[in-house]
Amino acid sequence: MLQKDKIHLLTITALFAAAIAVMTAYLLHIPIPTGGYIHLGDALIYLAACLLPVPYAAAAAAIGAGLADLLTAPMWVLPTLVIKAVIVLFFTNKGERLLCRRNLAAVVAAGLFSPAAYALAGCAMTGTMAAFVPQFLGTLIQGIGSGALFIVITPALDGVKLKARVGA
Repeated sequence: MLQKDKIHLLTITALFAAAIAVMTAYLLHIPIPTGGYIHLGDALIYLAACLLPVPYAAAAAAIGAGLADLLTAPMWVLPTLVIKAVIVLFFTNKGERLLCRRNLAAVVAAGLFSPAAYALAGCAMTGTMAAFVPQFLGTLIQGIGSGALFIVITPALDGVKLKARVGA
């Protein structure tokens, strides 16, 4: 890979990390009683996973979401670094379109994996399995919102051929 291509990928990765942090921490940030919050930042993580190679998408997801948690709910930083990096693995950046069958299935898989992983982390933090259901349901609502946003915006982004324009 050429140095110019690496700089291009790193720049896009940094922009995604910043956008994920802002979208997660500040835009439509709705606290829930379980201690977490509902946000639409995962939609940008899904988009990064569809545009960037896996290591870059995982870095953007972990850094952006981790920074958002550091600013708003620091006890969740470590689980977030792992969980958000893992959810990009469900998606593919292969092909010409963002919204393909695999990425549509990935929205569902990520939307279930993330709440389950956060619920398990919540159980570990509280020392009781009683935390599972409230944490799972709160995070599931966030996953549904992010998934819906991703599914709504990707046809428009495919229409303007975003993948070809970004060239990642």
